[in-house]
Amino acid sequence: MNSALIPAIPFLSACILMLGWKRINRTAVSVIACGSLALSALIAVVAAVQVAQHNGAPQVLQVWNWMQVAGFRAGIDFRLDALSVVFVLVITIVGFLIHVYATAYMHDDEDYSRFFACMNLFVGAMLVLVMADNLVLLYLGWEGVGLCSYLLIGFWYKDPANGYAARKAFIVTRVGDTAMAFALFLLYQHTGTLQIQGVLQAGAQLWAKGDPAVTMIALLLLGGAVGKSAQLPLQTWLPDAMAGPTPVSALIHAATMVTAGVYLIARTHTLFELAPAAQTATAVIGGMTLVIAGVSALVQTDIKRVLAYSTVSQIGYMFLALGCGAWSAAIFHFVTHAFFKALLFMSAGAVIVALHHEQDMFKMGGLKKLLPGVFWVFLIGSASLAALPFVTAGFYSKDQIIWLAWSAGGGGTGYWITALLGALLTGMYTFRMFFLVFYGEARTHVHHRPGARMMVPLYILAVLSTVAGFVELPHTLGHVTLFSHWLLPVLPAVQVVTESAALEWTSQAVSALLSFAGIGMAYMWVMKHPQGMREFLEMPAIVWLRGCWQRGWDFDEIYDALLVRPFVFLSQINSKDLVDKIYTGLARAMEWCHNMMARTQSGILRWYIMGVVLGAVAILSVLIWRLYEI
Repeated sequence: MNSALIPAIPFLSACILMLGWKRINRTAVSVIACGSLALSALIAVVAAVQVAQHNGAPQVLQVWNWMQVAGFRAGIDFRLDALSVVFVLVITIVGFLIHVYATAYMHDDEDYSRFFACMNLFVGAMLVLVMADNLVLLYLGWEGVGLCSYLLIGFWYKDPANGYAARKAFIVTRVGDTAMAFALFLLYQHTGTLQIQGVLQAGAQLWAKGDPAVTMIALLLLGGAVGKSAQLPLQTWLPDAMAGPTPVSALIHAATMVTAGVYLIARTHTLFELAPAAQTATAVIGGMTLVIAGVSALVQTDIKRVLAYSTVSQIGYMFLALGCGAWSAAIFHFVTHAFFKALLFMSAGAVIVALHHEQDMFKMGGLKKLLPGVFWVFLIGSASLAALPFVTAGFYSKDQIIWLAWSAGGGGTGYWITALLGALLTGMYTFRMFFLVFYGEARTHVHHRPGARMMVPLYILAVLSTVAGFVELPHTLGHVTLFSHWLLPVLPAVQVVTESAALEWTSQAVSALLSFAGIGMAYMWVMKHPQGMREFLEMPAIVWLRGCWQRGWDFDEIYDALLVRPFVFLSQINSKDLVDKIYTGLARAMEWCHNMMARTQSGILRWYIMGVVLGAVAILSVLIWRLYEI
């Protein structure tokens, strides 16, 4: 089956919805939007089976010769191999479930068709990104998801705050995109190609390990990944991206955009292996991000912002794994994270809709009895995020990263302790959120209970969040590592320095204990001694620290002081230079002419008649003068 149909169908449906807009009824919009994703998912499954039948051999399809000049060629070429198949399956299947959910969540929105047009465009751009066989096409998809994120984050554009959040996401991610563009220029300068496989093969022959050229290129690629995946220091856009509708948040955080950086680093892993400094920087950035974002999640009051900081933290785990050379572990955590984070965002959306769009957790409470179905799926998602042992997918993916951070990472114990601290923080902020929302006294009336279109996708994701981990069991539980084996044709196996079943069991036990400790601390914090915790949080020093964490460690204020204000100041000075005065003078001259012409439109009839008479006299005078000359 033609793999080009996988991204083509969402693009086609987006075009139909854009052109049809308000002429297509809501039922037809739902069928077109959801049906296109279902069809893409079906084709993706068939393609995955074909790749498996050929033992992981890639399928390359050249659709169109996009550009060819001076020996350079970039085509609309798609490549399906073990790595891209994983991403395509997650994008299409999770995307389909989010679309079905969104038909209920957005049912009364006046721009229903525009919403699904942008959603399908978003999915199509992400599919192009992960299926591209060359870096130019990958960059097209890369910028496509950036554009779509702007359209969807600011979907409710009548609220100025939403427009600000969309612009912020667009501008901040452009910083990383610029770094990535420079990396592509350097790659072509050195290798003479931007075909991904050609770049990797040429790089392995051109550069020795640690060569300054490949280190610079890998660092620039890391800059692009940091921007798109909201890692330090470009993480500030993602919490504000919660301004968009909840299905948008689920799509951005679970299946698209923020995972693009993880895919880019994994796809270009050869370059990072040749640049140990860039690989170490990847691990350090991931470790710092997962702790800083986890601390910020602890003090948020908006349920969606908790989940946003959680996403930043969990992608930090993926970057940590990539930096340690645990390539398949990072991709495995991407898969499980897609399931339980989509589940949590959509469950949070069900709560928000039920409480008439209330997002403040301190105005919720007591929903265990009022929304029992949502309670159970939220519990499963929370358990998987907190990595409860043996029964959740999150345990098998996150604990694998924690162990490999110790046994394979160059940072050794430092990486391991950082990952464990992240596990403690995850248990705390996840179940703080859970207890605040579902236990205690009900503080808000339930206006609406979610129906089947919202709940069925949640039930499916709850199952996936539970069983998906069993495809990659820890070494101490067996050697059935199906996922790592699947990725072997594309990604190298992790090089374990410390191979010990006893140490791996120890790492898993410590991680599990810290997860339970985090849950216990959240229970004491919210359920047992809320008054004592409230008094503690009201201490002056704690109030300041809590405010700093709640504002995301004041990164926005730092950037405003260091970058925005100086730029505005210089712009104001520069606005008075000679060049600007020329254009300002031209504009004022046009304004003066406009005012003079406007005065002729006085509305007084006798002046209009006089103007006509004078014009006629002038014309006749010219004609008589010309006749006299002849």
